[in-house]
Amino acid sequence: MPMAKSHRVTKKTRTSARKPARTAKKRAQTGRPASRGAVTRRSAPRQPAAKQARPVQAAPPPPPPPPPVRKPTYHEAVAMYERGLQALQRRDFRASADALRTVIERYPDERELLERARLYLKVCERELEPKEPAPRTADEWVYAATVALNAGDEATAHRHLQRALAEDGRHDHAHYMMAVVSARRNDAAAAIEHLRHAVSLNPENRSLARQDPDLEPLREEAAFKAALEAPAAEGAPARPAAARPRSKSRR
Repeated sequence: MPMAKSHRVTKKTRTSARKPARTAKKRAQTGRPASRGAVTRRSAPRQPAAKQARPVQAAPPPPPPPPPVRKPTYHEAVAMYERGLQALQRRDFRASADALRTVIERYPDERELLERARLYLKVCERELEPKEPAPRTADEWVYAATVALNAGDEATAHRHLQRALAEDGRHDHAHYMMAVVSARRNDAAAAIEHLRHAVSLNPENRSLARQDPDLEPLREEAAFKAALEAPAAEGAPARPAAARPRSKSRR
């Protein structure tokens, strides 16, 4: 008797819609890559925002020192000092000197003003000193040269005598004094030449030259003796030799 065919009933597997989701979640937890069919999205990790560098602030400058405490008399001293300067600008040296002396005497603690007041006071005092009038004639220039020579200022005496001879080239005493100055400056040639003119313009200068100690270094020279024997010039003035004050000896 033939056997009846048995029908194998194959149990059809059911696919659940939740299986892919569970599989993907499980793989995500184990670190295994997802299958090709499953697409998972991962959000990129957030990068921390870059911190902006804060500008370095410089330390504030120290506060300026407080101004010095002025005494109540300071403004009075300044007013008096300015009064002296105004008078100085007007060339009223006496009024300026009085105001500046007041600043120095009454306000000795105002050192800044005192230094300037003393400086301008010297200017006023120098201007207030009595001044001799400048020489105008040949005689006055010769006298000024004599004073300078007695003070030891041979250069100034030489300049004054040049002015005297420019005013009067036949001034015998100017030539004689120029001979003395030249001898003291060791210029023998110029000394003898001026002495010759002095003697020819006024023969009485011979005796003065023989006794003058400033001409002592020239007495042994032949040119000196010849200068003393110079003939009188035509039209020479008939006047006595002018005596000059004794000059200080160099020795």
